[in-house]
Amino acid sequence: MISINIHKKLQGSSAKINLDINLKIEKGSFVAISGQSGSGKTTFLRILAGLEEADGNIEVENNIWMDSKKHLAVQQRDISFVFQDYALFPNMTVVQNLLFVVKNQELAQHLLKLTGLSKLRKRFPHTLSGGQQQRVALCRAFMRKPKLLLMDEPLSALDPEMRSKLQNDILTLHKEFKTTTIMVSHDPSEIYKLSNRVIVLQNGQVLKDGDPKNILLQTSGSQKFYLRGEIIDIIKADIIFVAIVSIGQQIVEIVLDEKEASSFKIGQSVNVSTKAFAPSLSSI
Repeated sequence: MISINIHKKLQGSSAKINLDINLKIEKGSFVAISGQSGSGKTTFLRILAGLEEADGNIEVENNIWMDSKKHLAVQQRDISFVFQDYALFPNMTVVQNLLFVVKNQELAQHLLKLTGLSKLRKRFPHTLSGGQQQRVALCRAFMRKPKLLLMDEPLSALDPEMRSKLQNDILTLHKEFKTTTIMVSHDPSEIYKLSNRVIVLQNGQVLKDGDPKNILLQTSGSQKFYLRGEIIDIIKADIIFVAIVSIGQQIVEIVLDEKEASSFKIGQSVNVSTKAFAPSLSSI
């Protein structure tokens, strides 16, 4: 369990705001932090990491990281970071970047295998694509088997196809190591796919807190439309099925019968159209 009760005055996107967050996060959970620019998301991560000071307290599995008398330094907190900037050592190979953190060959090889990087272990960062470099950064973050993994929009610079592949890698590593993960993201499909809890910040305060379906889902169909989307989940609800579809920056739900549901799969690109106010799917 992570208990967080922090307060800090800071400059928001348009005015000064009071960051005031009081949360309890279950061990092994995947929490997505969302909200407009300047709402305090990155500052929240930096305070958790020990990079910024604040009033209040942070307790992780009965260990005090911060209170009125104590403020653990970054290196004393059992955390790892993954940011947009891969920050790999350019003069080290892929496997050397991992072993620099912890000299554990077995773990390094296991992580590279999980993320499909085994054949690239002797390559240098400048010879890798952006997606491959971010995979290395992910593996390096898990070398410490941290209690807490912090990610600040780690995939925002990647193209949609590579972003989807990296999301799968993140989910695989999260499930493998059962690490408590807190990720800042603006992408609703990414949040829905990865997290089991969404916290939306506004002006430094918690505006919404709940599961991804309740926080993100928006149902469309009041107008005629024809849009391309991606199925990110198919849910059985009583005698019907519901396809959760990502369309741009929105998530919608489409009701399917059993035969229709069996003809689609998660990750499939589809056309979303409507007739008589009832949205339907068709394969591309």
